[in-house]
Order: sequence, then C-alpha cells, then structure tokens
Amino acid sequence: MHDPRLDKLANVLTTHSTKVQPGEFVLIEGIDIPQEMVIALIRAVRKADGIPLVELKQNRIQREIILGGNDAGIQLIGEYEIYRMKKVQAYIGIRGSHNITEMSDVPSEALQRYQKHWSRPLNDIRVPQTKWVVLRWPHPAMAQQAKMSTEAFEDYYFDVCTLDYSRMEQAMVPLKSMMEETDEVRIVGEDTDLRFSIKDIPVIPCAGEYNIPDGECFTSPVRDSVNGTIHFNTPTIYQGTTFTDIRLRFEDGKVVEASANNTERLNTILDTDEGARYIGEFAIAFNPYITNPMLDILFDEKIAGSFHFTPGQAYEEADNGNRSAVHWDMVMIQTTEHGGGEMFFDGTLVRKDGRFVHAALEGLNPENLK
Repeated sequence: MHDPRLDKLANVLTTHSTKVQPGEFVLIEGIDIPQEMVIALIRAVRKADGIPLVELKQNRIQREIILGGNDAGIQLIGEYEIYRMKKVQAYIGIRGSHNITEMSDVPSEALQRYQKHWSRPLNDIRVPQTKWVVLRWPHPAMAQQAKMSTEAFEDYYFDVCTLDYSRMEQAMVPLKSMMEETDEVRIVGEDTDLRFSIKDIPVIPCAGEYNIPDGECFTSPVRDSVNGTIHFNTPTIYQGTTFTDIRLRFEDGKVVEASANNTERLNTILDTDEGARYIGEFAIAFNPYITNPMLDILFDEKIAGSFHFTPGQAYEEADNGNRSAVHWDMVMIQTTEHGGGEMFFDGTLVRKDGRFVHAALEGLNPENLK
C-alpha cells in the first residue's frame, strides 16, 4: 500500500527546499533508501516540470571503494561526479544506512584520500552552484539510536521533516538581524567559557532549504578570534568513529589542546590540515521536535536549545576564510536537562538554559514553532 507521507515529504523537498522550476535538471541521489521514495521524488520533480536524474548507492559498496582505492581511481570517480553535478540545477540527497559505523575501520589515509579527491571537490560544486537539500532516511537502526520503536520513530521522523518551515522562516528574522549586529559572542556552561567575534560575517537562516530536518541560524567566527574552552556534551560520529566527552581549548582561533574518549583519533583528524584546528561554523539551533541526541548529525545539530561549533571548512555563504578537508559539527546542548548554560551577544543575555530570553527572539522557543 502506498504511504502518502512519502508524497508529502517529496513535495516539501521539491517545492520548498529546492523550488524546482520547469526545465531544471534535478539529481536524486539515494543511498540505501526504499525505491518507493525515489519514485515519489521522480514524480514530484516531474509534477514541477523538472527533469529527474537518479543515482542509487549502497554504503557497503561505498566502503569497499574507499577502503581499497588509490589516488587515480578515487580522483576519477570524483571527476565524473563533479562533471554531472555541474550539469544539474538542483540536488536531493537522501541517505539511509543499516550501520552508522560502516566506515569505522577504514584507515584515516583512505578517508583523507576520499575527502581530498572526491567528497570535498564535489561539495565545492554542489553547495554554491546548485539548489540542494540532504536528509537521512528512517531505519530501525536510527530508531534504536533514538531509543524509540521503529513505528514511533517513523511517525516522529515525518513530523520533524514536514513541519511548517515557512513559519520557522519568519521567526528567524529577528535572530538573523541581531547576529548581524553582534561583535562578541560569549558562551558559558559546564566546563565551558568561550569568546569569539562574528563581526561582519554573513548570517544564514536555515528553514528547510538545505537540510531536512532543519532549524538553525549559522555564521562563522572571525578566524583568529576564538579563545577559551568548551566541553561538548553530545556524542558525535565522524569518519565512522564515535566520539564522546570532547574538550577543546582555543588560543587565537586555534585548537591547542583536544581530548576525548579517543584522543589519538581526535587529534589525527584535527591534524588533517592547517584549517582543521580552526572553526569554520557557529550555529544556533531550535527545531522544536528534536530534543535529544541520536548520533545522527542532521538531527543532532538542530536540537532545540543547542548550538554547534565546527572545526574545519567554512561555508562560502558565511565565509571566514578557513579552508580544510574537515567539516565536523560538534554539538553542545544547553537545556536544563543537559546541564544548562548561557549565551551572550555583546554582553546581553539572549539565551539561558536553552530558551531564548530576549523578547525579540521568543518566537523561536519550542512552543511557538510547533
């Protein structure tokens, strides 16, 4: 039996996120997702008079290609995917996985080869040159991560992914304006006291245009302005490895000390290149349906009452000049259930214990977005 929720999600992705126009080529990339969702997207693109292209992949096969690849082979794959990306006007990427740690045993040098010759050059075309959106597909493994039954998680997933993003878009306007007028941000929490400038860096509100689920407003710190310490209270997976208890200390923008449950692997990643020890993104999150981490960054980085601080590459839309093969969103939740905390803009308290306390920003609190 056809599930109408697939059509509703496909409609969000084609009419709100990518705004497909007549005659546009749309690349649909599905990784370990049901054929029914791919078909729903093909039909939605055609309903908008767009032209669908489809690429289907599997994570186990991706692992094998990356694991045994060499520079020439990986570079060639990157080149032909870049060629195709240059030919399309929109990209919809849906990524499912039976095993979120599929890449955990792939050596760092193989992952770095993949990032250098394939992933990063491809994203350097996709992000600035196409209308794009990416999302994960619900699977029992995700339900387990979220500590929910499969059926309950599916209901939750479609609620989160098809909420009224136009309403969120309007509520973000005051936050964008306030961040654009801010010089110094200070963040205080458990084992955390961090200061940095966001002066003259563009501020980008995100309400379902690029990521589903969505709900964040991001910018970048001035590259050499970050000073202090931060203790992230949210687990994170990067390059197939799960990290917890990450602590970073900054001096003049650079991570000079880093520790975690796997300190050696953490520092190996931060030593990928010079830019990996500098911050490329600072984002404030407020999706009302996402309240707890589930080891999936597309969800975790949108947790209401959280922010993320990202070692590595800056986005061109909010560019501080930092360049790196790494872009690692690390999340800190500041709700009372996760230890609380405060955020200040130029000395003014704007958020406390995960709730916006400035009158102009109260529209972004969960009860006002549901």
